[in-house]
Amino acid sequence: MVVAERTTGLAAWPQLATTSEVANAKQPAATRNVTFMSQNPVTYRRFPGEQRWHEVPLPPFEVRRVDTTEAFRRSIAEITALPKDDLAFLERRLDALEDAQSDVRYVLPPGLLQGDPHHRNALHHGGSAVLCDWDTACVGQPQLDLVTVEIHCRRFDYGLSHYQEFADRYGFDVTSWQGYPVLSGLRELRMITTNVRRASAGSPTLAEVRRRIEGLQSGHVQLGWNIL
Repeated sequence: MVVAERTTGLAAWPQLATTSEVANAKQPAATRNVTFMSQNPVTYRRFPGEQRWHEVPLPPFEVRRVDTTEAFRRSIAEITALPKDDLAFLERRLDALEDAQSDVRYVLPPGLLQGDPHHRNALHHGGSAVLCDWDTACVGQPQLDLVTVEIHCRRFDYGLSHYQEFADRYGFDVTSWQGYPVLSGLRELRMITTNVRRASAGSPTLAEVRRRIEGLQSGHVQLGWNIL
């Protein structure tokens, strides 16, 4: 229940003010790893956000540190549906990105990361929206969240103008930053390895994962991805 309790705490953390708990609902639910939330229009902020959510003070309870590579290795070790050549490619790519990460120079201070910020993790109300789904929250470098937004705009057909609107409001364009190729590469690798773990032979999920891998192998950075 640790993840659910942390998620509930973050959602109710006044500095984020993203959602309000449903009245009289026990948090978190005893039978499932879920929380009950209700939208709170008063606290909605626009997403892409005019306020950097990474700049809010850290909450008075423990939030895990970001893990940029070890989770990928665990995911790769659990993959059974991919051919050996594909697995070898993922391992080589992770090794190269991990080596390159030592040369990355971060220009934004560390802060609270949502962990998976994208359009389906935003609750909309009128012309505003807030981030939800804080179970992947961690403390780390904001650029990790920012490349996730950029990848979703680029890979899932939201378009360059949509990303640029986000970058303008946030006040930082991660694609112009020296470490962008490394962090975007790591994030795209994560979006492959986490999906392929639950893929079975002959499934549409496996076919999409293999298509993504082929795109990485050919250097097709604009290849559109299907949502899994």
